[in-house]
Amino acid sequence: MAQYITIHPDNPQQRLLHMAAEVVRQGGVIALPTDSSYALGCHLGDKAAVQRIRSLRGVDERHHLTLMCRDLSQIGQFARVDNARYRLLKATTPGSYTFILEGTRELPRRVLHPKRKTIGLRVPAHAVTLALLEALGEPLLTSTLIIAGDEEPLTEGWEIRDRLDGQLELILDGGHCGIEPTTVVDLTTVLPLLIRAGLGPLGPLGLD
Repeated sequence: MAQYITIHPDNPQQRLLHMAAEVVRQGGVIALPTDSSYALGCHLGDKAAVQRIRSLRGVDERHHLTLMCRDLSQIGQFARVDNARYRLLKATTPGSYTFILEGTRELPRRVLHPKRKTIGLRVPAHAVTLALLEALGEPLLTSTLIIAGDEEPLTEGWEIRDRLDGQLELILDGGHCGIEPTTVVDLTTVLPLLIRAGLGPLGPLGLD
């Protein structure tokens, strides 16, 4: 049975954040609110937890997972970012964007796209998520909380508990989250390539 924690969406309680961070460190899979929808999250280095997220989602290794970072310095540690890309990232983070970037050797190969060696990265604009990343002290490997067979993400903590209670270690209920996904942009090409238009506006990307 998953621990079920109601957390304040704007002023998250530090005690609860540290509790959630410890669950992640111990190999747990958690559900957490973000600025676009709820997400599944686990420790970057935990092979079994990563596979559990892929199984819950019904996706294989070709589906990009997303590394949630608390700031740009963390993105630079895990992805190859030149000056032009850095400027674009600085203009759009934190925000509801996911950027496809080439991973560095800091990342386990199993979390990268098997052929392209890429991964999704983002800095979310949500108080709970950012505070959890601060408490954890490292990025969180995540995927949108869409259960295999569903078409849209779950939007309420209680829905997640009803559907996944025995398959997660912890649910952080931060209130209602929407269903509109992040805007996904491939930054491995010469010019930014729009993969999916979502919640993040296209103007700052020069793609509107």
